[in-house]
Amino acid sequence: MRDHLTLLKIVLPAILCGIGIFSFVNADEFTSSSYRVLDPVLAPAGYAASSGFQLWSTLTEVAVGTSSASSFQLGGGFLRFPFASTPSVSVTPGDSQIALSWTVSEGYMGWSASGYSIGQSTVSGGPYTYTSLGNVTSTTEAGLSNGTAYYFVIVVKDAFGNAIATSTQVTATPVASSGGGGGSSGGGGGGTTSSSASVVFSGRAYPLSNVSILKDGQLAVTTIAGPDSKFFVSLNNLATGNYSFAVYGTDKNGTRSESFTFPLFITAGVTTNISGIFLAPTIAVDKTEVKRGDTVVIFGQSTPSSEITINVNSDPEYFVKRQSDSNGVYLLNFDSSVLQLGQHNTKSKSAIGEEVSPYSRTVGFLVGTKNVLTTQGATCPTRADLNSDCRVNLVDFSIAAFWYQKSISAQFAVIEKERLNGDGKINLVDFSIMAYEWTG
Repeated sequence: MRDHLTLLKIVLPAILCGIGIFSFVNADEFTSSSYRVLDPVLAPAGYAASSGFQLWSTLTEVAVGTSSASSFQLGGGFLRFPFASTPSVSVTPGDSQIALSWTVSEGYMGWSASGYSIGQSTVSGGPYTYTSLGNVTSTTEAGLSNGTAYYFVIVVKDAFGNAIATSTQVTATPVASSGGGGGSSGGGGGGTTSSSASVVFSGRAYPLSNVSILKDGQLAVTTIAGPDSKFFVSLNNLATGNYSFAVYGTDKNGTRSESFTFPLFITAGVTTNISGIFLAPTIAVDKTEVKRGDTVVIFGQSTPSSEITINVNSDPEYFVKRQSDSNGVYLLNFDSSVLQLGQHNTKSKSAIGEEVSPYSRTVGFLVGTKNVLTTQGATCPTRADLNSDCRVNLVDFSIAAFWYQKSISAQFAVIEKERLNGDGKINLVDFSIMAYEWTG
């Protein structure tokens, strides 16, 4: 009789499961001569027992990375989800039209951008009228009213047409052409232009940090971000043409961010807005080598009160979340005992609301038999680092490629003489130097 009463205590939760009070998940099977219990998983963890049976229950983990060992990691599934980065949008107003272009959205953990839609409104914040664009990164909205402000968002779609990311809102106002009639405003003016163009850059960096804008590999303007990390700066007196711009921030420790780089065509007399820039966090480690079992400190700076995801690229990979403080500073004391001996690297990204930054640059460290502290003010490459970010990578390659087989400017000639082969031109010799100094 006592066994049957105890069995009732086991069976009753299974009955209540049907009305949503308890829940069961398959796990194992228990039997005796008079009953069988199929696949229970009960919470809270523990067990029920009598002289004739024993029933165990388990409590599943509720956070990523709470179960780990030197050879595996078990992550809480409901907290591991795919995401897509937010595109950064630029707008160029014209006569009864507005041209938009945006950066490619990068998908992670199985998601990828298969297309984009544009939302348009004459009211800030919408409601928007949406139009599907396909898998493109630019469009021109025509038939607009000159003098009326229009507001746009770009929505990223997956392969099934689901919205997986939305850009920040951008705005522009179409303006009538200043030309007297006909197509070209040049007439007999030759190489002169009726007015110069401007580019306005805005976004998030780090509180009170220096934000630098490079134009064709040369420093064009700097500004200081506000205490909330937001910055706004304009670059004026630009002639019509193609340009390569790069934006990077420098944190309170003098560490530079990964550069945000994009090409842009500038039209005379037009102001182009590049908004929604979200600079990647800075990142550094306190040791170039850490004794296995000791702690390696991973730290950096981003926008205040943002969610920082720190990735330690190992086998397996580790993802740890931290919250940046009111100054945008984040820090992780990472236990190296879960890592194998050898080389590892780490990177981070930041998120605030629906805005997600790109990943930071990658920083390496060695798990070995001793601790070697990182030397402050580590040396930078003296050659081929054309944008002075202490790295030689695709950004430098794109800067050199811009001047390939062209007459270089006087400003860039100084850089070419100091950091390439100094012959006053860009050719295959310079690219071979860059390949030798490559850091990635």
